[in-house]
Amino acid sequence: MERPTVTLRNFEESDLDDFMEWATDEEVYRFSMRETFKSREEAEFYIKNEAMGHPWLKAICVEGRAVGSISLYRGLGNSSCRAEIGYLVARNCWGKGIASQAVKLCLSTAFTDMPDLERIEGLVEPENVASQKVLEKAGFVKEALLRKFFTAKGKTRDFYSYRFLSEDLPHSM
Repeated sequence: MERPTVTLRNFEESDLDDFMEWATDEEVYRFSMRETFKSREEAEFYIKNEAMGHPWLKAICVEGRAVGSISLYRGLGNSSCRAEIGYLVARNCWGKGIASQAVKLCLSTAFTDMPDLERIEGLVEPENVASQKVLEKAGFVKEALLRKFFTAKGKTRDFYSYRFLSEDLPHSM
């Protein structure tokens, strides 16, 4: 089976229809901190006012179509040396290596795009084995289990903490 070619790019207003296919899927958002999008208007507002203006939020694309998103949220002040990665891909893209390719593409530019960035962190729930595999394939190292770390969607959750350091970046990326 041939792996699809994955690219990352900024979101565009024309991504709305593709975005709606996965951003309204409860299963895609199962482990997300945010809820699914409930209307076309809500999704359009998000793309125009949040996604397009975000410092590092990209559409994950296959053959030019947005099939997911990947983001880096940089810490502030004393935490500006680190950023947290987040990603989602459409359910019909699961198990095809698309998320792994997207994370690797992110790593290949993140440390250049964000001067003085030294660490990228991924927080993954223990039940989200697929996402753990994505990070591990990209070279992230599991550091710890953070018990009762974050409350989202009315539930306090445990997370594995993963890290990727700037010095872990292969020179060939």
